[in-house]
Amino acid sequence: MKRQVLVVAISMFCLQGYAQQAAVKQIPKSWHMLDYQTDGIYGTSVEKAYRTILRDKKPKQTIIVAVIDSGVDTTHEDLKPVLWHNPGEIPGNGKDDDGNGYVDDVYGWNFLGGKDGRNVTKDSYEAARVYYRYKKKYSQITSDSLLSPQEAWEWKNYRRAKVQIESQAKEASMYVLFLKSIVEKLPAMDSVLQKSMSKNLYTGDDLLRFKATTVEESKARNTVLGLFQQLEQMDKYNKQMIDDLMTFYDGEKSKVDAAEKGPEDYRGLIVQDNYSDINDRYYGNNDVMAGSPMHGTLVSGIIAASRSNDIGVKGIADNVRIMAIRTVPEGDEHDKDIANAIRYAVDNGARVINMSFGKSFSPDKQWIDDAARYAESKGVLLVQAAGNSSANVDQQDVFPNPNPLDGKSKPLTNWITVGASGALKSELAASFSNYGKTKVDVFAPGVDIYSTLPGGNIYGSESGTSFASPIVAGLAALLMSYYPELSVKQVKYVIEKSVTPMNGTKVTKPGAETQIEFTELSATGGLINVYDAIRLASTLKGEKNEQEKVLPQPKLKKTPKG
Repeated sequence: MKRQVLVVAISMFCLQGYAQQAAVKQIPKSWHMLDYQTDGIYGTSVEKAYRTILRDKKPKQTIIVAVIDSGVDTTHEDLKPVLWHNPGEIPGNGKDDDGNGYVDDVYGWNFLGGKDGRNVTKDSYEAARVYYRYKKKYSQITSDSLLSPQEAWEWKNYRRAKVQIESQAKEASMYVLFLKSIVEKLPAMDSVLQKSMSKNLYTGDDLLRFKATTVEESKARNTVLGLFQQLEQMDKYNKQMIDDLMTFYDGEKSKVDAAEKGPEDYRGLIVQDNYSDINDRYYGNNDVMAGSPMHGTLVSGIIAASRSNDIGVKGIADNVRIMAIRTVPEGDEHDKDIANAIRYAVDNGARVINMSFGKSFSPDKQWIDDAARYAESKGVLLVQAAGNSSANVDQQDVFPNPNPLDGKSKPLTNWITVGASGALKSELAASFSNYGKTKVDVFAPGVDIYSTLPGGNIYGSESGTSFASPIVAGLAALLMSYYPELSVKQVKYVIEKSVTPMNGTKVTKPGAETQIEFTELSATGGLINVYDAIRLASTLKGEKNEQEKVLPQPKLKKTPKG
């Protein structure tokens, strides 16, 4: 779960204790698949597209979508049929059969692994890494007037990191202080409830119905139920909720510690590559389920959960394969791993890359820029979550991004940045979503998105731009599958030009209480619409030299009322 939602929920928890929350309007679990005109929900009209335009059509090619994330549960019933299997690799023989430099990369690759089988789970935050990386060199420097351009850039990052570390440590200390006793007792309470309810997995709704018969059961029920209620996720499983809280607590503790001492080199101790050498690419292992694959499993299901097995959920696209690339730990990802993940995806046939992660510093951004340019040259689309800090990213940097470090080169043309929307007009712009009139391209559903969870046959909901991005990635793959003649530039064009325009619609500005025109939150000013995207794609002809073509202007439909 995104940090922003946990911050708000836990703040309320601090103030209100275990108060029960008022009931909210029930939204269908897979609301993001619905259509506004038919269902009164600001979904993406996916099912409408399959019922109508695509009813008698067959996809023309299978599209590989790389999910650069925390890992993917390769045993899940709804994902097994859609996982990418490296055709040149013989599983489990300990050899690099296809000669791509990665041994037994059957489902993808784990850049957070060691050759000895160990894996990075917890890691530090980039602000701390930047601060301590440059502290010795720049702590006594008060001006950049005598510094080279590169040194000036490093100095500014050092100073910005210092401010962030100090402010975050102050805020985080409050959460650490309040949550410490709860976090320490939570595993034992969960164990009591599992035993009393005779089930390993239970939801908040299950707990609401549970009648405690002992003082111990009653105390455990009230505490855990209070957490479910404050998070407003009563349909979540206990493991999901507890993992979210533990991850949040560990992250806040790391921020407190960062103000006092340098971060531990969790990654270096396990991966043991030469981090400073971007050409040292062949590190890691093939364990794409390592650590906690919760996040990546959710993302994968949104994109491509089987649409034909009549179980669980349905993904956006019906003829894709998910390539799992693990690079995101419990902390901030490293620039080198992201750059190598992009190159791995491109070299192994991915046409779309979903990146549901982000951070506020990127000390080795050039590595990612170069990898993204490589993807651009190969016709691969990068789709990224805008972030969950309620921030205007036109004014506040979030990395990675498509804007070159030198500030002079043209931005990448194969990159889409996605903000998060909700099901109803009252939450059309998700309160946590980053936004930006120039640097966020589109908005897509990102509130309570129902998808696959680790465990083989488990499902649940999460919120965040992390789960809006794969909806757009799924749409991109769908377009490429049915209209393979379209270039990556045309696919991006179709997605952006077919949005449902929200002219005249005012929403609450993310992170504020003021009202703002929804059209001011992104470059397109609208919500993605799968049905209209397919309609527009069907009118285009493929182009060989996309740099010289002038794309036609689409006929946009009227803004829905309400």
